[in-house]
Amino acid sequence: MLKISYIQAYSDNYIWLIQTNEGNTLVDPGDAGPVLDFIQKEEIEINDILITHHHFDHVGGLKTLKSLIKGSIIGPESKNINDLDYKVKDGETINTIGLEFSVIEIPGHTLDHIAFFSNTEKEVLFCGDTIFSGGCGRVFEGTFEQMNNSINILCRLPKSTEIYCAHEYTLSNLIFAKQVEPENDELNHYYDEVIMMRENDISSIPTTLNRELQINPFLRVSNASLRESISDKLNDSVQLSDTEIFKFLRTWKDSL
Repeated sequence: MLKISYIQAYSDNYIWLIQTNEGNTLVDPGDAGPVLDFIQKEEIEINDILITHHHFDHVGGLKTLKSLIKGSIIGPESKNINDLDYKVKDGETINTIGLEFSVIEIPGHTLDHIAFFSNTEKEVLFCGDTIFSGGCGRVFEGTFEQMNNSINILCRLPKSTEIYCAHEYTLSNLIFAKQVEPENDELNHYYDEVIMMRENDISSIPTTLNRELQINPFLRVSNASLRESISDKLNDSVQLSDTEIFKFLRTWKDSL
């Protein structure tokens, strides 16, 4: 039976713990301390660790945890991660604790960014810092075109896919999204829902791809209603591409 829960780290990071009858796998343990506390309290062992990209808040715990796990550390082909046992590429599959994951390369936030998708028991996606609920990651190493293309790749997954991103950024993302599409009823309803969740210290993650396609501006750059809602901020005499709309939105949010 599949169970996914989070171990909180830093101010807003989620280290994901995937559990089945065959064991336990971590995703992006940026801090070893909370993981060690958790596994001691729950009296469990960690089989494998999956890594999406090289930023410290995703890999910072590897050196400490490496000697304690039963299996392997698996991540992207990156010269920036020292503790990997196996490096994987787009289209490859891995198996951990009875689950099969497909590797999807999604450059943009970083050039080495990958995601892990499984439909062994249900559709689940671990996408690091590429898609957040209501938003997306900053474009640090790649290009806006790469980031938009990577998001489009993930948007082709089944709409029922549960998205497990690495940060609790939802509320701030939705505040921005409401500036982009103030008349989006689904977005406004979700904003009210997240307000209540966060007031009660309930995680807003996972979200679903179906929800994000309705409320997340970075997944809606080709949507006519989104384009109409920001038309006064764009040059109406020029037909902008989806990538240009994406760049406009990401640059706008970066400026706030």
